[in-house]
Amino acid sequence: MDYKSVIAENISKVTELPEDQIFKLIETPPQKDLGDFAFPCFILAKSLHKAPAMISEELAGNESLTYNGMFSVKNAGPYLNFYIDRSNYAADTITRINEAGDKFGAAEDGKGQNVIVEFSSPNIAKPFHVGHAFTTILGNSLSRIYDRLGYNVIRMNHLGDYGTQFGKLITAYRLWGDKDALDNDPITELLRIYVKFHEEAKKDPSLDDTARENFKKLEDGCPEEVELWQKFRDMSLVVFNKLYDRMGVAFDNYNGESFYSDKIPAVVDMLKSKNLLVESEGAQVVMLDEYKLPPCIILKSDGTTIYASRDLAAVLYRKETYDFNKNIYVVGTPQALHFKQVFSVLKKAGYDFADDCVHVGFGLVKFKDMVFSTREGNIVLLEDLLDAAVAKTREVIEENAKQRGQDMSEEEISDIAEKVGIGAVIYTYVKSGREKDIVFSWEEMLNFNGNSAPYLMYTYARIRSIMRKAKDAGLTPSSDTEVLGTLTGDDAYSVISALSGFEADVKKAAAVYEPFIISRSLFETASAFNSFYNNCRILGDDIDVKDSEARLALCEAVANVLKSGLYLLGIETVERM
Repeated sequence: MDYKSVIAENISKVTELPEDQIFKLIETPPQKDLGDFAFPCFILAKSLHKAPAMISEELAGNESLTYNGMFSVKNAGPYLNFYIDRSNYAADTITRINEAGDKFGAAEDGKGQNVIVEFSSPNIAKPFHVGHAFTTILGNSLSRIYDRLGYNVIRMNHLGDYGTQFGKLITAYRLWGDKDALDNDPITELLRIYVKFHEEAKKDPSLDDTARENFKKLEDGCPEEVELWQKFRDMSLVVFNKLYDRMGVAFDNYNGESFYSDKIPAVVDMLKSKNLLVESEGAQVVMLDEYKLPPCIILKSDGTTIYASRDLAAVLYRKETYDFNKNIYVVGTPQALHFKQVFSVLKKAGYDFADDCVHVGFGLVKFKDMVFSTREGNIVLLEDLLDAAVAKTREVIEENAKQRGQDMSEEEISDIAEKVGIGAVIYTYVKSGREKDIVFSWEEMLNFNGNSAPYLMYTYARIRSIMRKAKDAGLTPSSDTEVLGTLTGDDAYSVISALSGFEADVKKAAAVYEPFIISRSLFETASAFNSFYNNCRILGDDIDVKDSEARLALCEAVANVLKSGLYLLGIETVERM
């Protein structure tokens, strides 16, 4: 049960103030003795013509606000304070979580609605570096969140597989390409010749003319250029997909920029028919003065396409094909102006679904005292970062196993290190607001006692260990509401309070496109649980069986929420560490 929503609904019935408005005003008091929730009555003073403190006093005496005894209600000055009945709260929260299992947080809010999430979108023939990981991890998490809320999610990888750079690549390969090197390590070889092209073009500017000619041939569908382009694309995807598989990322659609090339003439015709295209310095543009934006270029002066023209073709295709309710672009914040222009062109052309298109931006990736022996100079490859994280995690796992005398096979250690290491990297991208820059630090990433994936995963593994010991002792988590209702102590209540907010946090994460709301919720839950674990024994011959079974049920609820939330972030759990 969402207690905050229940309180908002009941206050709305008594005051006739809109429920959503009340919900936004409900606060969590800074001190426990002031209740679990508080509603400030200032907003009612004008309509009721009374002082807020008087309104608060009158409302406190209204029995309907107690919701059949679930709350006790007291007034404190202008505030109306709600105290949850801890016994009912514990039984209700734990029962709902454990009945839902590790899918807790699921809902049908999005039933029948299509949501497109475009993310990752690497450039063909270029290395997959740590910057690309931001869009990949953020987009994957948002996809899972929307899917969990019942939306039909279409995951799109809008590959950067078109543009003048391919004219350069085709030119470079014909001049300096090594077929064997390309077959052996395609990305490295393609990057080598791409860099060489730019070096040589400084000495011989005619190379740029040749590159433009080759790209024009590619756009015109000339067989030789198309064949080379297809080869570069296919080889790059093989490399990218290995990384995606490793990170648990999947896509429904790989339509890149090239897919929309033959659809651009229809976009140009549409804009012309609406008298929106004008010529500016030889280029065809749409003026956006009324949106206080610079002109959006549709065709360059040489007649070739640009990002905006391809994105316009893409969004029109997506609307026709998927009839989306929301079209989300997970692309770096520097592209904010580009998307404002594209959406504004759509709006100006009379397409109201432009309002359903959303740009989800994110910050930069930085490093703190981290050194990599990258294969590409100053580019930090994601694969290198993952390998380093897994290797360092493996050292910790092996040392911990040695200290505890755990008998772990080589296969198990490798599996745990892979999952925890990759989880540590993923969590670094989603533990703070997406618009904040990421600063990598091994100490923070692999901290088993701080706000990190290893800490959350270790908490989950600790609970699984408790459950195995309980099973050996013949104990199981209770599902009896009376037994669960005994979990009213402060330590247990802190855990239950953290758990009860998870459902609302999943919905909020979707509403504001912020997976960190879930990571924050998980960290609060894990922190509260570990305090409970340290202060309240769960198993032991001197502990009443019902107490043990109630505490085991709480443990199970925490494990279910951690597994559900970590999945939504893109992180796998492990049974022991």
